[in-house]
Amino acid sequence: MTTTLDRPATTPVAPVSHHRTTSIDGVEIFFREAGPADAPTVLLLHGFPTSSHMFRNLIPALADRYHVIAPDYPGFGQSAMPDRSTFAYTFDRFAELVDGLLTQLGATRYAMYVMDYGAPVGWRLALKHPEQITGLIVQNGNAYDEGLREFWDPIKAYWADDSQAHRQALYSLVPPEITKFHYTDGVADLSRISPDNWIHDQALLDRPGNADIQMDIFYDYRTNLPLYPSVQAYFREHRPPTLIVWGKNDKIFPAEGAHPYKRDLPDAELHLLDTGHFALEDKADEMIPLIRDFLERNLKRKHPV
Repeated sequence: MTTTLDRPATTPVAPVSHHRTTSIDGVEIFFREAGPADAPTVLLLHGFPTSSHMFRNLIPALADRYHVIAPDYPGFGQSAMPDRSTFAYTFDRFAELVDGLLTQLGATRYAMYVMDYGAPVGWRLALKHPEQITGLIVQNGNAYDEGLREFWDPIKAYWADDSQAHRQALYSLVPPEITKFHYTDGVADLSRISPDNWIHDQALLDRPGNADIQMDIFYDYRTNLPLYPSVQAYFREHRPPTLIVWGKNDKIFPAEGAHPYKRDLPDAELHLLDTGHFALEDKADEMIPLIRDFLERNLKRKHPV
């Protein structure tokens, strides 16, 4: 049997990921953390219907050189799921809690990986603290009207009148077959996608009361569109280094939402990948080298790692 002592000295050892829970404004927030505390920070902001679980493979691939933080929003993953009667499930509130977590961890400058719901959370952080953002990695996360196409029509109908009928229609977005669709649609080689993904996410979606929470969040997504001009102005004024790695077959956030970033960030590096919504699941072998190269060129470490 091979032991640690028998392992060749050159064998790389994967960085350890820590799984932590802390209280922010009285809400229990779960987060994954890895890497040296004094290295440049990379914040990973997850999408729907998942959690920081989506970054489980990316975190150790970055943590040899960077301090990586990946929180779960309330109602997602392992964070608390407060009652809707006492907690507002809004993107404003999510951003406040992530901001509070970063403050608690002493992360005053950080690059952001934003995906899906992570984009509106991240844009709020950037508008509040533009001086803190050291770079952007955008993966199927929207900041332009062009990016909200046919998939969003039933959700836009709900925004228009907040009717019970339109709300009820959106419950069709949380059953198992749709959760699986998020992972498999637009993917050429399904053997690259672990079924654990949708089983994990569905178990959390199926918690009593969680579907109602998701409907509240669908409705609050309307508040992101009025922010787009301010977000685009932030891009133009601050010109954060930006890497766009986008699954071009995504029906939720299609490639039409990727191209407009170049209007306001002409130096952004744009890569359209032949995959769907959760690009990291089958294209990590392409994305991780791009991400590491981007971070190496744009984030300066305080000390060699």
